[in-house]
Amino acid sequence: MSSTGDHTLAVEGLTKRYGDTVALDGVDLTVEEGEFVAVVGPSGCGKSTLLRVLSGLEEHFEGRAAVDGVDVRDGGSDAVGMVFQEPRLLAWADVRENVAVGLPSGVDRGDAAARDRVDDLIETVGLDGFAGSRPSELSGGMAQRVSLARGLAYRPEVLLLDEPFSALDQLTKYEQQDNLLEVWAEQGTTIALVTHDVEEAAYLADRVVVLGGQPGTVETVVDVDAPRPRDRTDPELLAARDAITDALGL
Repeated sequence: MSSTGDHTLAVEGLTKRYGDTVALDGVDLTVEEGEFVAVVGPSGCGKSTLLRVLSGLEEHFEGRAAVDGVDVRDGGSDAVGMVFQEPRLLAWADVRENVAVGLPSGVDRGDAAARDRVDDLIETVGLDGFAGSRPSELSGGMAQRVSLARGLAYRPEVLLLDEPFSALDQLTKYEQQDNLLEVWAEQGTTIALVTHDVEEAAYLADRVVVLGGQPGTVETVVDVDAPRPRDRTDPELLAARDAITDALGL
């Protein structure tokens, strides 16, 4: 596996310990520019830990994790945006102010270019007309859209998503998945998504990385060859879902 920065994301021999507990053991993973990769696996296999390492929230680990060839411990994580399971919006701030939180440090949020960037993102995620709304006035799906816009505000090379739709009802989840794909197509951002939902992983991703075991290791990688835009009943998509399910031993 290359160590020269040829991949947008490169993880090599990643091992992460919490005291005597090994969360990840020798994980290798690459993600190419503009690719959408999903990571699935049972609870406790280290999926969220992997994202925390890539985002720079976990600095102490063995092996290498880099973005565009720069180790996340040496500034590589500066090119990474993060969207969490819960929107984590500021209750006292409106949508525009919550999205602006994601702008790079040092940027004057009152600057015309910054305001235009925020307004463009609000439009991109389909929240026209809600820029002045507070979180208490938004549905769960709308709040998650604000979180996505905030994650994109920094113009990250890589966007990490940690089960962002798990708390939504099925219909809203489908709507938000399609919204994410539209944003991905428009922005061209490289995406790594962690999810428990096999159907979601197959529908969204170009490749699905299956983690297993405790400590977590890469069991297999499933290519999803179904053409885009995708039909949830496409036989190729269903075959990919079955391959993921088999790899998980379900």
